[in-house]
Amino acid sequence: MDPTRPPQQRQTPVTPPIPRQPDSTSSILFPFLSFLAIIAMVLVPSASPSFKNSLSILHQVPEGHVGVYWRGGALLNIITHPGFHLKMPFITQYEPVQVTLQTDMVTDIPCGTKGGVMINFGKIEVVNRLRKEFVYETLLNYGVEYDKTWIYDKIHHEINQFCSSHSLQQVYIDVFDQIDEKMKDALQVDCTRYAPGIEIISVRVTKPTIPESIRRNFEQMEEERTKVLIAIEKQRVAEKEAETIKKMAISEAEKNANVSKILMEQKLLEKDSARRQEEIENAMYLAREKSLADADFYRVIKEAEANRLKLTPEFLELKFIESIANNTKIFFGDKVPNMILDQRLLGNYLQEVSRGVAKMVKVDA
Repeated sequence: MDPTRPPQQRQTPVTPPIPRQPDSTSSILFPFLSFLAIIAMVLVPSASPSFKNSLSILHQVPEGHVGVYWRGGALLNIITHPGFHLKMPFITQYEPVQVTLQTDMVTDIPCGTKGGVMINFGKIEVVNRLRKEFVYETLLNYGVEYDKTWIYDKIHHEINQFCSSHSLQQVYIDVFDQIDEKMKDALQVDCTRYAPGIEIISVRVTKPTIPESIRRNFEQMEEERTKVLIAIEKQRVAEKEAETIKKMAISEAEKNANVSKILMEQKLLEKDSARRQEEIENAMYLAREKSLADADFYRVIKEAEANRLKLTPEFLELKFIESIANNTKIFFGDKVPNMILDQRLLGNYLQEVSRGVAKMVKVDA
């Protein structure tokens, strides 16, 4: 065998293909499915949403909603969350149910007041929410249009109940601001009792439409009430101004009185200070005069004592002689007056004088 020659390939015999017999089932099913597809393409764009939901296999639950399902008309206990989900077409129906805040608008609500006047509430808005955990129970009892039973129809009933127990004046003016809360409480009480999954957030009631003639009367009444309120407000302003003037006058008088009181207290303090100063000066003067008097009295006493010691007969005789000597007289003429000097008489006289002086000194002491 030559190694340089390539090996020869073995040829296998080729058998001719056996012709297949056409399947009768496939030949019938394929045209039928094509026919259904054509019908779906034609009918689905114009079909209702529920019919579309029944045809679709892949469906989407939007945000803020949950998906609920029916099979053969029976509600399934299946709740899906937002996103894409699969279901069986034609057999299972799907419906999205909103579980976030939604506003139901109830329009054209006629009612009759206690006095028989027909009025019409043009629009009432009810903000509500269906709780996610009560979706199956609520839809099982009241269906997808649960809000028609517990909001739309209930609002009509409660508004008529309210109007029938109040007069037009009360409904239109006096208690109109309370209708929102009364409607909210009435709806929530029944929903809590029969449909606990429905939560009433708020109710907004618009002003009702009343007959034109009555409306004009109310406008005239409101105009007159406005005039009265303006007059009352003017009177209050005048009273406030008068009260302000009075308070200013009282404040001014109190200020003047306080100033006068302060000035009077200042004068009294000055007078009291002057009085005290004068008392001090008087006391000083009295003490000074008393001291002078005591000094004079002491001087007199001492002089008296000195005189008493000096008034001796010899001193008195000396003074008598000095007095006679000092009384020297010159007589002119041919006759000189006679003078008799009795020494004994003079001595007796001087003794009497000294005794009298001594008695006086004793009495003074």
